[in-house]
Amino acid sequence: MRVCIVDDEPISRSVIRAVLSRSEEYEVECFSDAISALARCRDVMFDLVLVDYRMPDMDGITCITHLRALADYQFIPVIMLTADHDRELRLSAVRSGATDFLNKPFDPDELRVRAQNLLSLRKAQLALMDRALHLDAEVRQATRKLAEREEELIWRLARAIELRDGTTQQHISRVAAVAEIIARTLGQSKAFCRTIYLAAPLHDTGKIGISDAVLNKPAALTDDERLEIQRHIEIGAEILKDGDSDLIRMAYDIALYHHEKWDGSGYGKGLAGTDIPLPARITAVADVFDALFSERPYKEAWSFEKAYAEILRQSGRHFDPRCVLAFTAGLTEIKKYYTDPAVTTHVA
Repeated sequence: MRVCIVDDEPISRSVIRAVLSRSEEYEVECFSDAISALARCRDVMFDLVLVDYRMPDMDGITCITHLRALADYQFIPVIMLTADHDRELRLSAVRSGATDFLNKPFDPDELRVRAQNLLSLRKAQLALMDRALHLDAEVRQATRKLAEREEELIWRLARAIELRDGTTQQHISRVAAVAEIIARTLGQSKAFCRTIYLAAPLHDTGKIGISDAVLNKPAALTDDERLEIQRHIEIGAEILKDGDSDLIRMAYDIALYHHEKWDGSGYGKGLAGTDIPLPARITAVADVFDALFSERPYKEAWSFEKAYAEILRQSGRHFDPRCVLAFTAGLTEIKKYYTDPAVTTHVA
């Protein structure tokens, strides 16, 4: 344990050092002025500081005030050494951060016992801090494992849903990646981008409640069939409603609103513009682009360039213009997911 003594009287410093140095456990450093002591405290972490009140350059109360302002010195025990019994002085010392007092001339045994008691408290404090760090690490590890399990479940659920309507695993992975790129380009927070990456794959959760005959019909849908498939947004919202996590709440918004259109002509609640939640606006661009690019039972795949041209054409009508601009800004990165075999998508 490291002990700092700040006293301008050489005899007082020598006596304190002699008393405390009897224990091999203590490493004692002495200073004749507060300025030198504070400079040393900036470089070294002491476990106990003893400060004389009356010193020529800086009094003990001012010294303690500066000491408490140093990083990590807010809770270090400090003993004020003083021959003054004035009540106001002691109150001022306590307000500045003094932990204990020792009257001059002091009794060596009393000094030793007070120092031992405060250093024992310091040891307990360090043990608690160490335990807190250990517990924090355990909590972080447990949280990380929970997040990994949640992510795995998300991808497996999304994959199960996509298998219902004949789309490929690359579709959900690419929608997730493109949504994250758009969000990042829009300047959204890291947490938002991570959440939409995991929430976007659940956009069609409600398709689990739509018949296979309608989902996989290789021809144009009738009006009744179109109405049935539009029900997937309500089914998805019902499955995802009342979620406790940011992820599920965002997935709910995406599932319910990703077929709304910027000009209000979409289906769902008939929302328009910024009344449509941002995650749904972002996912709409990612989902439609990938659907155009992908082959389906009822359509051939479009080229990357043709699909992109359609996204541009629908800016301000189907899509939020800002999301389209962000899509365009991230186009080089997005294109890698469609043309570069070296860029892999998520595998559940």
